[in-house]
Amino acid sequence: MAVLVTGGAGYIGSHMVLALLDAGHEEIVVLDDLSTGFDWALPPEVKLVVGDIADQALVTETILQHRIDALAHFAAKIVVPDSVADPLGYYLANTAKTRSLIETAVRTGVKHVIFSSTAAVYGEPETVPVPEDLTTSPINPYGRSKLMSEWMIQDAAKAHGFSYVILRYFNVAGADPRGRTGQSTPNATHLIKVATQTALGQRSHIDVFGTDYPTPDGSCLRDYIQVSDLAEAHRVALTHLRSGGESLTLNCGYGRGYSVLEVIEVVKRISGRDFEVRLCPRRAGDPAQIIAGADRIRQRLGWVPKHDDLDAIVGQALAWEDSLSRRNRV
Repeated sequence: MAVLVTGGAGYIGSHMVLALLDAGHEEIVVLDDLSTGFDWALPPEVKLVVGDIADQALVTETILQHRIDALAHFAAKIVVPDSVADPLGYYLANTAKTRSLIETAVRTGVKHVIFSSTAAVYGEPETVPVPEDLTTSPINPYGRSKLMSEWMIQDAAKAHGFSYVILRYFNVAGADPRGRTGQSTPNATHLIKVATQTALGQRSHIDVFGTDYPTPDGSCLRDYIQVSDLAEAHRVALTHLRSGGESLTLNCGYGRGYSVLEVIEVVKRISGRDFEVRLCPRRAGDPAQIIAGADRIRQRLGWVPKHDDLDAIVGQALAWEDSLSRRNRV
């Protein structure tokens, strides 16, 4: 049995590949167009197919050749402000191409699907922490594009008999503790990546978008989940499905929030460096606070996070940015 990881050369996907390898999975195939991923992020024993998830002939050939029984689907566009500026691009990348991928998976007999979704499907939640059964009401095209994909997977599973786990991520951060991979996209907008790059002198300053939210310090509150813990959630989801487990929709977070300004202060403290912080107006599409109700994933999958420590997460991000800058100078 082999696993197809779409977007597996990217940030979260490459950590999923490592989690599978570390657990002894023998055959992992990655499908990535390398638009934001990197072939060097993958160990040499992992098969990389370069291409588009909507190329049904390529996906069919890959699934049949490698006898794929499970699909872990990470490939997507993920930047909220960009989705507001380019909604059609996000509906194409995240919704239309996912539909094409799932159709191919159904035709080729894939039995299990793990889908990378987002807390953005909740919009501006009235309940914090956010439970999975809260009514979904996304406020930006990114969240809507992912929610439509959730619906497609749920409907297709009922019609065609495959099982799925949908994982709704909160804010992903940090890097592999062993330094093997991390967030490598040059213009990524993840707060901790941007703040660590600023601390290392790679950016002149960091912008804080909105200081008038109804939160303790006026900046947005987010639940930051360490990327290796998130990858492990995918691994145990795969084990659950292959063991005959039921289809599930689960939040991935720690159940605790930090504000943007708090995170910046942690980065300054851990790095030992001060840097310029510019206070800016709110960005379109940003909710004030979103924190995971994360009990269900622990109860249903037995997921136990190992890296729930913001100081350690920031330290990993700093080490990765330093390593990445040295790689890019070579």
